[in-house]
This record gives sequence, structure tokens and C-alpha cells, in this order.
Amino acid sequence: MGAISPVPREGRPFQGQQAGLVTRLVANTVDALTVSVVLLALHVGINALMFLVSPRNFEFATASVLLSVTIALLAMLVYMTIAWSITGRTYGDHVMGLRVVGRHGDRVWPPTALVRAALCVGFPIGLLWCGVSTSRRSVQDVLLRTSVIYDWRPRRATR
Repeated sequence: MGAISPVPREGRPFQGQQAGLVTRLVANTVDALTVSVVLLALHVGINALMFLVSPRNFEFATASVLLSVTIALLAMLVYMTIAWSITGRTYGDHVMGLRVVGRHGDRVWPPTALVRAALCVGFPIGLLWCGVSTSRRSVQDVLLRTSVIYDWRPRRATR
């Protein structure tokens, strides 16, 4: 009896191929929601702790919009950098069966992951380039020689 493949039958023809715009947008949306939920839970937890410490003087902690956006962008940067450098995929990439790989199809090294994450956070519209590019690569991919491929396997071999 043969081994069971982690690659879905419908996805087998696409395994290793460049991911398209819609799949990548969905993965990025999942990532943004994931980071938002974590930050919201952290905010609620901090407020709950403040309430437990001093219930009589408790007021909900608030932050300026600028500070909130800065924290959210930094959280996205850290989240993507760590995920891409360890497994090559964020949670959104995992859900959509995607993996970020380097120029030779290997894992992305931490400095490359950091720069790629910074470009994705600072210039998210660069993702739209993969919708018109024949190679399906975003501006970030072109600059750093990375690719986003369909890869449903749980782990990717490292060097």
C-alpha cells in the first residue's frame, strides 16, 4: 500500500508552481487578521491585568492611532520575518498552501526574510505586480530574488 501524500489531489499539478495574486491576497488577509486578533487579545489582557491590580482606579488603556498603527506594522514585520526564516510560511501561507523560497528553491535566510517583510509592510502594493508579471513575482520577489510557490508539504528541506 502506498504512502498518503500531504499534497491534495487537486493541488498536485500546481505543487512547486508560482502562486498567483488571489491566493497570495487571501494568505495576506489571513495573516493580517491573525496579527490583529493577537494584538487585540494582548490589549484585552493588559487591560484585565490593570483592572486586577487596581480595580478602583481602572480606566481602559488607550493609545494614539499613530502608536497603534506603528505597533501593528512592527508586529507584522516580526511575525513575517520569523515565520519566513524558520518554515518559509506564515499561518496564512500555511492555510493557502504557499511557501516563500529563495532563488534556488531553498529556505529564505533571516536577513532576506527581514528585508522582504519590511518591503511587504512598507510597500504592500508591490504585491499587485504578480498579477501582471508573467513570472507571478511581486516587486519584493523581484528585488530579493525570492518566490512564493504552492507547497503543501509540512516541511521544506534545508541546506
